Amino acid sequence: MISKAQIKYIQGLEQKKHRYAEGKFVAEGVKVVEEMLNSPLSIHHIYATEEWATNHTAYLNAHPGNVTVVTQEELERTSFQRNPNQVLAVVNMPQTQNDLLISGEVVLALDHINDPGNMGTILRIADWFGITKVFYSADSVDPYNPKVVQSTMGSIARIAHMECSLAALLQTNHATVPILAAVLDGKPLSKMDRLTEGIIVIGSESHGIDAALLQWCTTGITIPRIGQAESLNAAVATGIICAHLLSER
Repeated sequence: MISKAQIKYIQGLEQKKHRYAEGKFVAEGVKVVEEMLNSPLSIHHIYATEEWATNHTAYLNAHPGNVTVVTQEELERTSFQRNPNQVLAVVNMPQTQNDLLISGEVVLALDHINDPGNMGTILRIADWFGITKVFYSADSVDPYNPKVVQSTMGSIARIAHMECSLAALLQTNHATVPILAAVLDGKPLSKMDRLTEGIIVIGSESHGIDAALLQWCTTGITIPRIGQAESLNAAVATGIICAHLLSER
């Protein structure tokens, strides 16, 4: 059984200020929570139906008192999802990285990505292509937003992410690693070599990359347009760019 105070506490984590004040975020659903359990992240508490608990007796035995069994109705009252699925976990946020220096790896820098679905999909794409660090501007959506967490399908457990001044990030690294900016009038991806270290800067579909950031980018890159579409969704563009620049040739 879950108390009204517990429900209020969990629902308060929908707000960014409460998440960071508590150092916790919410993950929901069998697949997403399974990813949390198999990651280095620390689980604060789990609220699950009898069905989930029955299928995870090993976890219950190893973490006595860390799971509260609830009814489906209680889970629905607590959940941020329209159709909650068996389990909700309150997860402790990992320590945030604060090093802006990039060496020997490829990272993403996200400018003004404020749609939760886009942010979540981009984190999932990063995970697919082996990118382990993502930086994002202050006007981007928080990666621990419940909608973002859900859309990552668990990839958030493997991606270190940091809100920072993207200008500071690019200025720190522009003399030592390639900084590629996704723009409409850049160099076609087909003419780019495989990228082994550097920063890929992605802007939102509606705003693009802030002009103040472009001065620190070494190369503009573009996905050649064949048809008549005006623009590409930021997450779709990220997937295409990563496939061209990071895949084995």
